[in-house]
Amino acid sequence: MNTSSSPANSQELDLAIGGMTCASCVGRVERALRKIPGVQDATVNLATESARIRYALPDANPASVASSTVAMDALLRRAVRNAGYEPLTPAASQAREEDASPWAGFAPVAVGLLLSAPLVLPMLGDAFGAHWMLPAWAQFLLATPVQFILGARFYKAGWHALKSLSGNMDLLVSIGTSAGWGLSVWLWWTAHPGHTPHLYFEASAVVVTLVLLGKWLEARAKHQTTTAIRALHGLRPDVAHWLGKGSEVDVPVAEVMVGDRLVVRPGERFPVDGVLLEGATQVDESMLTGEPLPVSKEPGQWLTGGSINGEGRVVLEVRAVGAETVLSRIIRLVEDAQAAKAPIQRLVDQVANVFVPVVLLIALATLLGWLWMGAGGETALIRAVAVLVIACPCALGLATPAAIMAGTGVAARHGILIKDAQALELAHRVDTVAFDKTGTLTVGQPTLTALEVSAGLNESAVLQAAASLQSGSSHPLAHAVVQAAQQRSLTVVAPEAVRAIPGKGSEGEVQGQTLLLGSLRWMEELGVGLGPLAAQAQQWQTEGATVSALALRTPTGLVLQALMAFADQPKPGAREALAQLHRQGIRTVMISGDNLGAAYAMARRLGLNPAAGDVRAEVLPGDKAAQVAALQQGTDGRRHTVAMVGDGVNDAPALAAADIGMAMGNGTDVAMHAAGITLMRGDPQLVAAALEISRRTVAKIRQNLFWAFAYNVAGIPLAALGYLNPVLAGAAMALSSVSVVTNALLLKRWKM
Repeated sequence: MNTSSSPANSQELDLAIGGMTCASCVGRVERALRKIPGVQDATVNLATESARIRYALPDANPASVASSTVAMDALLRRAVRNAGYEPLTPAASQAREEDASPWAGFAPVAVGLLLSAPLVLPMLGDAFGAHWMLPAWAQFLLATPVQFILGARFYKAGWHALKSLSGNMDLLVSIGTSAGWGLSVWLWWTAHPGHTPHLYFEASAVVVTLVLLGKWLEARAKHQTTTAIRALHGLRPDVAHWLGKGSEVDVPVAEVMVGDRLVVRPGERFPVDGVLLEGATQVDESMLTGEPLPVSKEPGQWLTGGSINGEGRVVLEVRAVGAETVLSRIIRLVEDAQAAKAPIQRLVDQVANVFVPVVLLIALATLLGWLWMGAGGETALIRAVAVLVIACPCALGLATPAAIMAGTGVAARHGILIKDAQALELAHRVDTVAFDKTGTLTVGQPTLTALEVSAGLNESAVLQAAASLQSGSSHPLAHAVVQAAQQRSLTVVAPEAVRAIPGKGSEGEVQGQTLLLGSLRWMEELGVGLGPLAAQAQQWQTEGATVSALALRTPTGLVLQALMAFADQPKPGAREALAQLHRQGIRTVMISGDNLGAAYAMARRLGLNPAAGDVRAEVLPGDKAAQVAALQQGTDGRRHTVAMVGDGVNDAPALAAADIGMAMGNGTDVAMHAAGITLMRGDPQLVAAALEISRRTVAKIRQNLFWAFAYNVAGIPLAALGYLNPVLAGAAMALSSVSVVTNALLLKRWKM
């Protein structure tokens, strides 16, 4: 069981359930859970064999909340049990998940195969002209244990379904195989002395064995769909090296608290999130972000739990533990997506709820129809049994969740976290992608793009002086100047008597000279003329750059030394990402709060066409959602599906307003919570990858549903007309579920 808080004074609870076999089981469990007073919604996933229940709390009193949670857990488990299924304890669920043996659960199948083989061999002999048959008593002794011991699970689950006036796969199998076994017994007991009638013990025994084999193969395949979750859980170390009073002590990670200092040795995983205090290293974050290259880390930088330390011994200060760590949030996002139910699955569940009763009526009609046509009770019953066996809706229940689990798993492996199944299903319809500019398409930090010095001055000397003046400032433009000087290997000296003028610039002494560096407006106020450099300043401003001036104070007044142009830079790969979307026929739009000049200049560098309306400039933070709504309405009279990509707090309303919100994982938590998809790397190329995964997943869902429906639509008439015997029907039914899950697992081979 996993319980978490949710809005509106309600709770969410996850419950593992054993014994579900088909889409009809899903409907039965959901109906049973929703009947419990206080339950607001219940969603059951056949592929994960779990239920997510949302229920209301009576009040917000902590004591009442605790007691209500315990009572509700008991009520929900009792409802599942009364519906005929097994509510699993957390320990049992974990043990089942951790049983990695590929042959787990195969023993009943093996026994069934051994007992059924002597019954099938005479049928194979007939094909080669060898006509022999086991005595009736021998067939009875072989088939009866298979029918009533190995097949007991079908009777138990079928009886519960019958008591609740519903149907499922188990009911169909138990009725069908019981009819074949009972007919064989009746023919044996009523046969004339010395006459050996044709019996159908092999049909009932083989059908039970094949269904068990199909369920075992299906369970093995489903186990592979949860590899993403298991891999993420495996990133958590059990022990941390706590740095106490001068010594290291190994403690369980559960005991680590915020503020503790931990030692992480080379090659070890970081146990929790924190800030690097001592040492420098390279960190492998590939399992979290999908980025294959190690990332350099220096003191003061953030370290994410689950990533792998490189070559250095480091000390970190803990900033987040438990459910607050990035890894825990990632696991929760993937679990939510895999537990959620896609909109298309709700339609499938509605069909499944009426499917079994309809099949029972078809089987009855088959029986009565063949009797009316004079085929005899034996033939009529066998054909009705074939209808019951082949119609089991196992594949229908697995078609959608298996594909969603595989799709979200492969996405997580590449650094794309999909919050819910609805986002995954809807993303394939996106025809317009709106990008926030700063921090999404651009680096988000200004750089010094151009430097123009006054006549007779040395460019390197001027840049060195400007960088020295700015070396103590935390302003983004100051960082850009210092970085430019460092890139040229210029020596930066400490300034003296530095004075910051808010909103204008700064003044200070560098090697005996008084320098001023600030905005052009401030220079104009101080009476500093730009002279021959005025035209250059105007051109830079037209191109959208931020222009600053450096002046030297002399006995005769202030003298202009240089002009500097600052601009944000496109992210590496941003232009290629937009071009890739264009090739897929998707329109891209940049939304920016910058002035027209700056926005248009950046758009052209990114390959966007401002004349075509691909740029929305001078947009206030509160108006981004309105821009998304306008893109959804379009100008061509049709509704467009819009994805919004952003990273900041001011992007959250737009992310929520879009059909699909995509948040950059290097952005804020607010943006990540508002978005349906989180891109763990700040790489715009992941946008196209996310849309591609959605398209492939939806294609798998459609393929699975087509084959599941086609199998039943084609198989039921063939069985009713006598073209399929129960053994072939059982084999086809068992293989249909396996084929659906196997087809979904092909998604795991997807690569960027």
